Amino acid sequence: MTRVKKSYVALIAVVLLEAAAMAAVKPTPAPAAPIPGQILIAKKIFISNSGGDERWFEDPVFTGGVDRTYNEFYAAMKTWGKYELVGSPAEADLIFEIGISAPGISGAGSEGDTLAQKPYDPQFRLAIRDPKTNALLWAFTEHVQWAILQGNRDKNFEATLNKIVGDVQALVGQPTVIPTSTNP
Repeated sequence: MTRVKKSYVALIAVVLLEAAAMAAVKPTPAPAAPIPGQILIAKKIFISNSGGDERWFEDPVFTGGVDRTYNEFYAAMKTWGKYELVGSPAEADLIFEIGISAPGISGAGSEGDTLAQKPYDPQFRLAIRDPKTNALLWAFTEHVQWAILQGNRDKNFEATLNKIVGDVQALVGQPTVIPTSTNP
């Protein structure tokens, strides 16, 4: 065997051995980091409206006006019943700061003059803060699926708002309880 062939064989053997060793070693997942205690023991929350940059007046992506996100999130949290909703941050154990943004996007998804173009990436952001220090304790961002028709965009708005509420419920370990009718 020539010297060059021996080098190639040795190189291939080393690569194969390394690949086998890497395949055999499975990384262990990191242990779950703790959830801040304030989130788990809170009884009272203040919900603040962080607004958003949605083009409500020029060319609205969703119907319902500038306060729709805040109003619907507030109603969903009240219906859930896990927390007492209070009127000021001073009374609260946590501040839930809800908002929506719909930044324009660029690239292939926004090019052209078709109904299917996606000019925005609407997204909800929920920040959970400590009212005493204003420290950010936790945050969620959920993207609203784009739709061509206004009615479908509004349905996707509702579905994504429900995801944000579901994120909070999963965080505190308490799923939604859907009321059942008491009528026979």
